[in-house]
Amino acid sequence: LSFFKKFLNLPHGVPSHDTFGRVFAALDTEAFAKSFTAWVQDLASGVDANIVAIDGKTMRRTLDKANEKAAIHLVSAFAQANQLVLGQVKVDDKSNEIKAIPKLLEQLSLSGALVTLDAMGCQKTIANQIIESDADYLLRLKGNHDTAFEEVKLAFDYAQTNGGLTLVSDEIDAGHG
Repeated sequence: LSFFKKFLNLPHGVPSHDTFGRVFAALDTEAFAKSFTAWVQDLASGVDANIVAIDGKTMRRTLDKANEKAAIHLVSAFAQANQLVLGQVKVDDKSNEIKAIPKLLEQLSLSGALVTLDAMGCQKTIANQIIESDADYLLRLKGNHDTAFEEVKLAFDYAQTNGGLTLVSDEIDAGHG
C-alpha cells in the first residue's frame, strides 16, 4: 500500500471502492469507449498487413432472468498480430450483429488491414464500409445468400475447369470457438 501512496502521490491513501464506483458512474461511457479504442489502436499502430477478426460473442453469466434482462452480446475487433482487442460495441437489445458491426467499424482505423467476418457480417453495406476504410475483407458466405452463393460457386467452377484455379477445400467444424 505504501508503494501506491508514493507512486500515485495520494496523501490520503488509495480511494475506496465506493469512490471508484462514483467516478465510473459519472463517466460518459460512449466517450470513454471512443477514447479507449483510440488509445488501443495507437498501441496497435505500425503493424503492416494486420488481420482484424470481427466477431460477436455473448458474455457468460450476464443473463438476468429475475430482472428480465437479456444477456449482454458484444461485437469485438481482434488484431491477430498484436493479440489485442481493438474495440467492442454492445449489440442493442432486440437487434443483431449486422447493426453493431458498422458502429464498430466507424471507431477503427483499418487502413491496410484484412478484416475477417463470419456469415452474419456478409453484407454489402459492411463490405463497402471496409473498402472505404482502405482495408480488404474476407467474408464467410453461406447458402442462405442464394444468388451470391451461386455466383461465387459458378466463378470457382469456371476457373477450375479452365485451369485458372486449383481448388483446395478443407472444412473443419469445431463448434463454437
